[in-house]
Amino acid sequence: MQLRGISRKTTGLVVVAALTACSGAEESSARAPAGTPVSEIATAPTCPATARLIPSCGAWWGLAPEVFTGAPVDQALHGAEARMGATADVLHVYHRASELFPTPAEVRLARDPARPRLLMINWKPSFDHTWAEIADGALDARIDRLAGHLRRTFPERFFLTLHHEPENDVDASSGSGMRAADYAAMYRHVVLRLRERGVKNAVMVMTYMGAPNWAAKPWFEELYPGDDVVDWVAMDPYADDRVQDFDGLVNKTREEYAQWPGFYRWMQLRFPGKPVMVAEWGVFERPHDPEFKRKFFESVRRQIRSYPQIKAVLYFDSPQAPRGDTSFDSNEGADRAFSRLARDPYFRSTRVPRP
Repeated sequence: MQLRGISRKTTGLVVVAALTACSGAEESSARAPAGTPVSEIATAPTCPATARLIPSCGAWWGLAPEVFTGAPVDQALHGAEARMGATADVLHVYHRASELFPTPAEVRLARDPARPRLLMINWKPSFDHTWAEIADGALDARIDRLAGHLRRTFPERFFLTLHHEPENDVDASSGSGMRAADYAAMYRHVVLRLRERGVKNAVMVMTYMGAPNWAAKPWFEELYPGDDVVDWVAMDPYADDRVQDFDGLVNKTREEYAQWPGFYRWMQLRFPGKPVMVAEWGVFERPHDPEFKRKFFESVRRQIRSYPQIKAVLYFDSPQAPRGDTSFDSNEGADRAFSRLARDPYFRSTRVPRP
C-alpha cells in the first residue's frame, strides 16, 4: 500500500480554514442540579451550521441510543439523554431494505420544538442483491419509493450513509458483484437517483470501519464513490484491547501494517476539504481495569481539540453490542466522565438548525 506524503508524525496540518474549530466557552459543571430540564443543561450555542451541516465551531455531539435493547427510538433517546444529563445534537438510526425513513417517531425527535436534532440515517438498501445489481438498477423502484416518501414527509437536511462499513463485505473475486468498485458504483447510483427524484436535502456520508487491516487491502481506495456524491467521510472505530485513549482510537496503527498512518491522518491527506465524522465509537468493559471507561472518556475531553477536522462524534450506546458492553454509564466513574464530556462547550457551541 502506497501512502505518499504521510508519516505517523503527521498532525492536524492539512485542514482547510472552513473546518477550523473554535475553542468554545468555559467548562460547565460536572453535574447539573437535580431537576434541571435536560434542554437547559448545556451552554447556549452561538455558532451556525453550514449548508452541508458542518458546525462552524467545535463538533456535533450525538449517539445511537440504547441499541439492541428493543426500546422504541424515542424512549431510547430520551432515556439516554436523561442518563447522560444532556441532549444529543445528532440521533443515529439504522434502516434496511424497503423500510421508509425517517419514521414518524424520528421526525418528531428531529422537530422537537424545545430541542431539535439532526438525523444520521444509516441505510443498507438490500441484503438480497449485490452491489453490482443495485448499481445496474435492480432496486430503482425501492429508491424511487423512498425518494417520494422523503419529498412528502421530511424536507429538512439530514445525514445519510449507505451500507456503512463495506470493507468486510467485499468479495474481490471476479464476477462476485461485491468488489470494492461495485460498492462505489452502487453508492453513486443510489445518490444520483435520489437526487434525480428530488431528494436534495440528504447530506451524504461515506462510512469506513476505521481498521488498519482493512485499510491495507489492495482494493481499499476503490471503495470511494467520488467527491461529487460524498459530503462527509466517517469512521467507526471501537476501543479494543490495543487502544488506550482517543488518539489511539481515531489513529489506530498496527505493527503488522507499518505503512498505515492511522485513519484520521489518512483522511487529512485524502480528503483535506471534507469534514470527518466519528459515526460510531464505543468503549468496551475491561474487567481487569474497571476505571478504563472513565479514563477513556476523560481522554476525549483532553484530546478532541487536536482533531479539528472531526466535526461530529456519535457514541454507540449498547449494553449488548456484538463485542461487549458499550453503555457509557456501566459504572459510576464512567457515568460522571461521560456526562462531563457530553456537556463540554466544544460540543455545545453550534446550534442545530431548526426546521
